[in-house]
Amino acid sequence: MVMIKKASKVTPWEVEGKVDYDKLIKEFGVSRLDDKLLERIKKHAKDLHPMLRRKIFFAHRDLKWLLDEYDKGNKFFLYTGCGPSGPIHLGHLGTWVFTKWLQDVFDVELYFQFTDDEKFLFKDKSYDEIQKWTYDNMLDVIALGFNPKKTFFIVDTKHANLMYPEAIKVAKKITYSTVKAAFGFDDSKNIGEIFYTSMQAVPVFLPCVLKKRKIPCLIPLAIDQDPHFRIARDVYPKLGYDKPAIIHSIFLPPLTGTEGKMSSSNSDKAILTTDSPNQVKKKINKYAFSGGQASIEEHRKKGGNPDVDVSFQYLKFFFEQDDAKLQQIYDDYKSGKMLTSELKNYLIDKINAFLKEHQKKRELAKKQINDFMLKN
Repeated sequence: MVMIKKASKVTPWEVEGKVDYDKLIKEFGVSRLDDKLLERIKKHAKDLHPMLRRKIFFAHRDLKWLLDEYDKGNKFFLYTGCGPSGPIHLGHLGTWVFTKWLQDVFDVELYFQFTDDEKFLFKDKSYDEIQKWTYDNMLDVIALGFNPKKTFFIVDTKHANLMYPEAIKVAKKITYSTVKAAFGFDDSKNIGEIFYTSMQAVPVFLPCVLKKRKIPCLIPLAIDQDPHFRIARDVYPKLGYDKPAIIHSIFLPPLTGTEGKMSSSNSDKAILTTDSPNQVKKKINKYAFSGGQASIEEHRKKGGNPDVDVSFQYLKFFFEQDDAKLQQIYDDYKSGKMLTSELKNYLIDKINAFLKEHQKKRELAKKQINDFMLKN
């Protein structure tokens, strides 16, 4: 657990308050993603993903080492995942959209972990309910267009025969005091919660076990998930594997403001992938925090603040791919030429166009799940 300010908290299970990313870099011991590394990515990818250009992905661990290995011909694999405890919202999609881009431009395999055990242990939900959400969440991941020949779903409880023998090797190297210090656990935590990091650590080297050779790993994730790997990083070399490279993103803010992150626990104030066009419109018009002025006249005179406006932040994340158009919107809103209502309407159209296609692909995904499951 990292405390940013008195009212701010960033853990793998909870993000509260206004996040100071500069301070997180120091607290977590990660490095800022600099222009030199971005140029190296661009050399292979031919262009940078908007999330890299716009500093949505802003920090890393060992990315230089990973690119050095790639230059030597030692191709990496990707690892990311999902904690299935509820519906998928837009905040989940950013990491996965970027992961798909990495898969495409580097032509690499992806191991995608569904941590059904974690959510059962940490949430007040039944095992059957978690399994329902696991299936439902898989549809959203498939709908994003990952390559089924290079994408492998790992479900912790379903793949226990592969996961558990490796997890206990990790667990033997991690003390309870280390877990308590990293996450702020007290003695009220169940023993499954204490053990869980060992399961999340396994996909970093599971492909190495399956293929019987060392393969570099790159993990795209939101920075709140970093503590799991910070604990396990010293363990991997002891087991004969390389530490993973990690690339960290900032959080998509909740509709109601710039503090914390979007959460499906309050579905009325999050945009879900299953929302209808009318639901999207109502939620954004009612809840999306505005950087505008109190009246149209005042807004025309003083302009708005796109840096705190949630609608602009959503466009910046991935709903407006054109940098020139995004800059125009930024300038027009700041000058007062564009009103908050116009900005919201633009975002509503963008989200609904995306969700219309996503929901069609999501329906088709029901017949594709077996194609993505890692074969035991």
